[in-house]
Amino acid sequence: SSNSNRLRELAERMGTPAHLIDEAGQIDPAWLEGKQSIGVTAGASAPEVLVNDVISRLRELGGQTPEEIDGREENIVFSMPRELRIDAVNVG
Repeated sequence: SSNSNRLRELAERMGTPAHLIDEAGQIDPAWLEGKQSIGVTAGASAPEVLVNDVISRLRELGGQTPEEIDGREENIVFSMPRELRIDAVNVG
């Protein structure tokens, strides 16, 4: 998803290697070599089962029990584009 890709881009801009995958089987064990810790994040549309599969795969590859860290609560509101508001008024 676009959200997931933005998360990957942000990590890379911050100097952290990042990988966007569609399933746990795409994890390359070489990505983990020499790493003391890794982070797993997912876009809003990523199914929870996928995230759990990724965590399970990382544990199979020698990872320890994950630590869940609460993120920041966001209160961002996006306005509907003007063109869509006009269309909605005309339809309704």
